Amino acid sequence: MKTIHPREATRLSPSLLSLAMVVFVVVGGSLVAFAQDKSENKVDATFLKNLQFRSIGPANMGGRIDDIAVVESNPSTFYVGAATGGVWKTTNNGTTFEPIFDGQGSTSIGDIAIAPGDPSIVWVGTGEPNNRQSSSWGDGIYRSLDAGKTWQNMGLRDTKHIGRVVIDQRDPNIVYVAALGHLWGPNKERGVFKTTDGGKTWSNVLFINEDTGVIDLAMDPESPLTLYAAAYQRRRTPWGFNGGGPGSALYKTIDGGATWTKLTKGLPEGITGRIGVDVYRRNPNVVYALVENARGGTFRSDDRGETWRKMSDLDSRPMYYSQIRIDPNNDQRLWQLAANMYVSDDGGKTWNSNLVQRIHGDFHAMWIDPANSNHVLTGSDGGIHASYDRGRTWDFINTIPLGQFYEVSMDNQKPFWVYGGLQDNGSWSGPSGTLNQEGITNDDWFRTGGGDGFYSVVDPTDPSIIYVESQNGTVSRLELKTGERKSIKPEARPGEKRYRFDWNSPIVISLHNNRTIYFTGNRVFRSTDRGNTWTWSDDLTKDQDREKLPIMGALPDKNMLSRHDGMETFGQVVTLAESPIKEGLLYAGTDDGNLQISRDGGKTWKNIIDKVPGVPKATYVSRIVPSRYAEGTAWLTLDGHRADDYNTYVFVTTDYGESWKAIKSNLTAGVTARVIREHPRNENLLFLGTEFGAYVSFDRGGRWTRLKGNLPLVRVDDIQIHPRDNALVLATHGRSVWVLDDLSPLERASEDILGSDIHLFDVAPATHFRLYGRKGSTGHKWFAAPNPPYGAVINYYVKDKPKDEVKITITDKSGAVVRDLKGPKEAGLNRVVWDLRLNPAAPPPEGLGEGGGFFGAPRGPRVPPGVYALKISAGDKTATGSVTVQEDPRIQIVEADRGKLNDAIAKVYALQKSAEGARKTMQSLKTQITALQTSLKDNPDVSKQTNDSVQKLADGLTAIQRKLVAAPDNSGSAGPALPDEPRPLLGQITGVGFGLDSYTAAPTEDELVRIEDLTKQLKDVIAELNKFIDEDVASLNKQLRDSGYQFLNPGKRIEPPQ
Repeated sequence: MKTIHPREATRLSPSLLSLAMVVFVVVGGSLVAFAQDKSENKVDATFLKNLQFRSIGPANMGGRIDDIAVVESNPSTFYVGAATGGVWKTTNNGTTFEPIFDGQGSTSIGDIAIAPGDPSIVWVGTGEPNNRQSSSWGDGIYRSLDAGKTWQNMGLRDTKHIGRVVIDQRDPNIVYVAALGHLWGPNKERGVFKTTDGGKTWSNVLFINEDTGVIDLAMDPESPLTLYAAAYQRRRTPWGFNGGGPGSALYKTIDGGATWTKLTKGLPEGITGRIGVDVYRRNPNVVYALVENARGGTFRSDDRGETWRKMSDLDSRPMYYSQIRIDPNNDQRLWQLAANMYVSDDGGKTWNSNLVQRIHGDFHAMWIDPANSNHVLTGSDGGIHASYDRGRTWDFINTIPLGQFYEVSMDNQKPFWVYGGLQDNGSWSGPSGTLNQEGITNDDWFRTGGGDGFYSVVDPTDPSIIYVESQNGTVSRLELKTGERKSIKPEARPGEKRYRFDWNSPIVISLHNNRTIYFTGNRVFRSTDRGNTWTWSDDLTKDQDREKLPIMGALPDKNMLSRHDGMETFGQVVTLAESPIKEGLLYAGTDDGNLQISRDGGKTWKNIIDKVPGVPKATYVSRIVPSRYAEGTAWLTLDGHRADDYNTYVFVTTDYGESWKAIKSNLTAGVTARVIREHPRNENLLFLGTEFGAYVSFDRGGRWTRLKGNLPLVRVDDIQIHPRDNALVLATHGRSVWVLDDLSPLERASEDILGSDIHLFDVAPATHFRLYGRKGSTGHKWFAAPNPPYGAVINYYVKDKPKDEVKITITDKSGAVVRDLKGPKEAGLNRVVWDLRLNPAAPPPEGLGEGGGFFGAPRGPRVPPGVYALKISAGDKTATGSVTVQEDPRIQIVEADRGKLNDAIAKVYALQKSAEGARKTMQSLKTQITALQTSLKDNPDVSKQTNDSVQKLADGLTAIQRKLVAAPDNSGSAGPALPDEPRPLLGQITGVGFGLDSYTAAPTEDELVRIEDLTKQLKDVIAELNKFIDEDVASLNKQLRDSGYQFLNPGKRIEPPQ
């Protein structure tokens, strides 16, 4: 554990969060009343289509990996399927990855299969098969015919979870799918499905019942008509889990699924749970299976499954794992995927759990190279790992952000930091931006807690105090200044019934007194001394005995397989919030369907769930959010998927929960709402996080529009909006944290703006932060997230796609143009970032984009702090605005010294513009002379005198050029410059400018002397160049004209620096 906040050198001094930033919004002396905007809302996807989020990581911990599929003819190319993070592809053995599935209907991946004879054919089964209480679901099976560039959904949408996809090695149109089916209820689309026409049609070749699906499927490597199917009966409910039943069994077909035989000889009888199966590649007579059963364990068959013998009892936590892999070159060497990686070298008789070290456990995916068993890839709850020595040492591939965040919070540092907890990867904190040119790296994040991470909430007045929670109510207060951690978990008193805590128990710091915190179990706990002591409410849940609640018709008892796995208790408060307006006005929602309100700080409560219309009883309350605009207003989301109800439930109350209005409007079933937030400055603007992405409403839920841009269709578990920076922060469960900078266009969108041809939104003050590079050459196997756009963020709206260029002109207070920019020619909302610098001294070289050529980089000097005018033009349509440029608050310089620095920079800038003008003229002349020599070379009528005159002019020009710019690189053949050899002026000017740009202080005496000397030298060179043009070029031109040849155009005379 780090004892101080990392990256102290790159952070600004903490500023306090104002406790008043969420207080009353007053209009005419009274609170703003909630009233639905009656005007038709026209803000749609067109307006939002150009939004660009920033994925800020982290990648130093992974998320759950469900499958790794390798192109065995080229193992440097492989695909990774994340449980909730989509499909990623590498073509360079994991050095870099590309997400290739983000545009599809789900990012929850169950399995990936590559056609053995054609690696361009790839199948993806969506919906993770891990059976967790936090598991996401998919929308069927997809096929790509171009190695993942494009995808097509091929059906099986209602299975929701796919355990395995197997492709016939002889015919890629023949595909088998292990359809696991709904986790939370019965359904028909289960079992084994087969297609013989590439997915156009499907046959349900193995169906057991509506409670039983198939989780694993293995094909005989010699006979593709022979397959083994692991049927699995399981059910998760809001109160527990039943991981077995009579439907679970191992089946075999030898005719491609036309008929199936239940394999029983040597396998345990009675209630069975999850089964994992694998076939030995070198000898398909050998088959291994992991069987969950009271007498289960590891089993081996040597006759293609006809008979079995038990090798050992090992089958670790089968509900979550139960996968076995046979070394493709040694049937005695087995790998069993579990919390630890178990390895056997004697066919499963004994197992070693100590071989695999120094990587995250909880393994779900594995590939062993058939050409080299030392080469192994694994996927776990911690990401992707590679070994090249058969598991003795490992490379953790920490370059893709797959974090499964549950919650996120923020502080008020500059830039602000985010805090959050992740599935099986603890709690972490990292910056929303850095002052490093590389961006946000894994090194910028630090760990605040262990276990499965959930709430990680920072004290609003002191970012060194963090409240961190992991599963089952394990809450602590972390003090970063010392690294000490105080457990503050409320404990039941002797004789009192033990408290129940959820997997994810909310922590709330009062917005009215930062020493007051709330925590939840089956009660709401309140502390006024930061958790040292607690008071508590009555039980706010239904307080049901879940052992009396049946699951698939059976009451839970000690014999139920995987009983309640992942669900330590049931009946807890899972969402809690205090009104930003009224201290002590609290709302609490429970996992068993209660919604409670307290108006006295939690002393007394009233259950108001019956006031919410159209919601089945006992539906999980996913979020309650009191409004900051009206005391009686609150926003509510409920999530029914735990009861196999995939409807969308979003509500608002304006009377303290006495009545509720549904505001799901155009949201379709299946979206499943998880969190809602309102904008801190615009009461009409709402954001919604769902199982399938994030949504925005501009009219308090009257209509919702999905936030797309570059944001994948990923599960969004939490949303925050930074009140100062106006940034949207998304905690995604599968793709770490995403930030949308500067919400001002969304905040201010209106019918008037949308009806205008062009609109320039107000530009937030821009700060001249000094960035620096702190990394060397890192190579490509390295993660860095983009920083926020440093500079002035210019947002503009264009109703129709412009025909002409979009031009942005920036002028100072005198009206002088300081910068010209070009904007995207796209309809809708667009964004351009001004880097707070002047126009470049000369246009950039080809390929360098905007800016160009000042102080060693394609850019001009910084503009001084002040107010600048903006004008945006698209054809004859214009809009105007302004922006305030602020100095980096770390910079301390007196005005007199700033004036001296600005004067010196202006002189160097003038020198470079003059030098660039001279360089451009000479380059033009050189190009013309070269073309002239080429045209004269093969002309027999050209006299030797003419050719000699042209060459003499070329030599004279080169001599002047060398005084200004360096000679072309000849790969060092000429050796280093001689000690007394004059240095080119342009390089010297650039060097002085770089020095002035690198440090904000009055110029040194040496710098001033050098500027004066360079000014004199440059004037001399320009005078020499002008004389050369006036005399030598003019003389040759006369000679060329007299002889009837093309002449040179030197352009205008070069103005010397003033």
